[in-house]
Amino acid sequence: MSAQTPRPLRRVLIAGGGIGGIATALALQQRGIDSIVFERAPQLRDGGAGLHIWTNGMLALDHLGVADQVSAIAPAQSACNFATSAGRTIGTWPVGQFVQRYGQPTVAIGRSDLHGILRDAVSAPVVTGAEVTGYTEHDEGVSLHFADGTSEDGDLLIGADGVRSAVRAQLLGPQPPDYTGYIAWRGHAELSPEEFPPGTFQALFGPGTRFTYYDIAPGVVHWMSVADGPAGGRDEGTPEQTLDMLRARHAGWADPMVRRILDATVPESILRGDVLDRKPDPVWGRGRVTLLGDAAHAMSFNIGQGACQAIEDGLVLAGHLVSGAGVPRALRAYEAERRERTGPMQVLAHRIGVLGSLQNPAAVWLRDRFMALTWNKTFQSTERDHVAYGARWKSGATTSV
Repeated sequence: MSAQTPRPLRRVLIAGGGIGGIATALALQQRGIDSIVFERAPQLRDGGAGLHIWTNGMLALDHLGVADQVSAIAPAQSACNFATSAGRTIGTWPVGQFVQRYGQPTVAIGRSDLHGILRDAVSAPVVTGAEVTGYTEHDEGVSLHFADGTSEDGDLLIGADGVRSAVRAQLLGPQPPDYTGYIAWRGHAELSPEEFPPGTFQALFGPGTRFTYYDIAPGVVHWMSVADGPAGGRDEGTPEQTLDMLRARHAGWADPMVRRILDATVPESILRGDVLDRKPDPVWGRGRVTLLGDAAHAMSFNIGQGACQAIEDGLVLAGHLVSGAGVPRALRAYEAERRERTGPMQVLAHRIGVLGSLQNPAAVWLRDRFMALTWNKTFQSTERDHVAYGARWKSGATTSV
């Protein structure tokens, strides 16, 4: 007796309308699979922070048909520069070389801008104000339950609902994400192209604190100040007072652009957040339920791959779903492939964060010199292990899914 042919997918439920959820809906759309996205927030938006999109992420976006729209507004980077707060060069990554090798640049873009580009390309319905409380799996599908007492049925459920995912909590347990021990303040400065050369990226390492900046649109510079501290804190006073605190933190840093950026910052643009991550998980799903993006593999900003990996997740998942393997087998194949990809990134991002949090002068001295000595090797491994993966989506390339 021959094996029963899996029935065609009728509708995929996606919990979470962030970049990962919307990119997945677009990837499914390309494969002819209908989906519906449920977002907890009353409006579909995705924050005001900046994103570093490596070439592997741009290749994935190109496969989704939106790379040209991204490139139209996102400054392409020729080099990523790293130095100490005292002005000593650690190293430079010549990311501009990736254009010739892979056909796409490394760029920076506002999170809300990328989110909007993806949303405009998706025809799937997006339901806002839909707070997920849990799900029920049955023989032929999944029912997703909401806080207002309603439910929706689909063939499978993708939990793309962030680092505090409700889908993850039911699937794997309510363990909270891990606090890294440091806090990030993010903001936007308004500087003309004459004041801030387009495509600039600079990351500065100090004792227990860092400052990173890059432009995300013409005349708009995104910056991030990172410092060690206890979780759950709040800034007292006005946004201007918070800006004064940051000026004091980075006073005397050798790079004059730091003070110039802070002086040009719109105080109301400043966002503060504890930096969270998770250790790699051996299980992402069961039955007709799986996880994606931060819900599956939350990683800190330290390697700039969080959004890229969520987009890759969506493409790989969509490919497995049309493989003819049936839903549970397709989901397990997706999870196995993506765990191998994202697990080492979670670990690497965490380790870099530990190095960036060092405060002891001797430890900081050793860190800075170790990073400088291993810089070229680190860049080569970054390209080999992270960036080259995206070549599967380069025009004309073939993939396994």
